[in-house]
Amino acid sequence: MPVNTLLVRALINLYQFYGDDFAVECPTGSGRYMNLFEVAEEITRRLKQIFLRDGKGNRPVYGGMSKFQTDPYWRDYILFHEYFNGDNGAGLGASHQTGWTGTIALLIDIFARVSQSRALEFGKKRISPIKRQDEMTGVKAA
Repeated sequence: MPVNTLLVRALINLYQFYGDDFAVECPTGSGRYMNLFEVAEEITRRLKQIFLRDGKGNRPVYGGMSKFQTDPYWRDYILFHEYFNGDNGAGLGASHQTGWTGTIALLIDIFARVSQSRALEFGKKRISPIKRQDEMTGVKAA
């Protein structure tokens, strides 16, 4: 999660510099080209999928832990693990991490509030969900 969060931040900064004219193939080998903002958004979408229910009602973060997948008293509690299985998204390591793993909330918030055009308006200004949120979204931070 920490590396992905930093990567998303870097992609947004680079998008502000290069704009819509610079595109890369994403995912590699797909033949689909995206600008860097769209790539950052795609990475965030994939990270969100770790915590959201799939078509069968299971959350990848819980892996094979059936109690957390099915028990009505546990299934809606989201655990923020230390790291995740790269193949299936199952949470690994400590399950009480709220530091870097909690940054998924900031990433979700950024892409819910900031459009590509809005990000470009700020050019090389720093995007920070805390310091610039009110300027980028027009909504004052609480």
